Amino acid sequence: MSNKTVTRVEISDAIVREVGLTRQESGDILDRVLDLIGKSLEHENEVKLSRFGNFVVRKKAARAGRNPKTGVEAKISARRVVTFKPSPLLKTAVETDDD
Repeated sequence: MSNKTVTRVEISDAIVREVGLTRQESGDILDRVLDLIGKSLEHENEVKLSRFGNFVVRKKAARAGRNPKTGVEAKISARRVVTFKPSPLLKTAVETDDD
């Protein structure tokens, strides 16, 4: 099993190879797509990418927590978090990929 992390540069290079754009153009497009996704999530919009999955902003309520090292209780403030739910196609691809 490989623990390789795919980077922004590697995605941009793949766009160059697959589409034939320049490195600058592919980097600009990738940056713009990621910026649009981020801005949508900032405004609490759900982002649905067909055949990939959905990004959703959830609101978490304030709660009491505990420092695992010291055991001291601490208040965890309310916050918003991004969750990802993969599409059935992505789930199947990940489950059956045998590298």
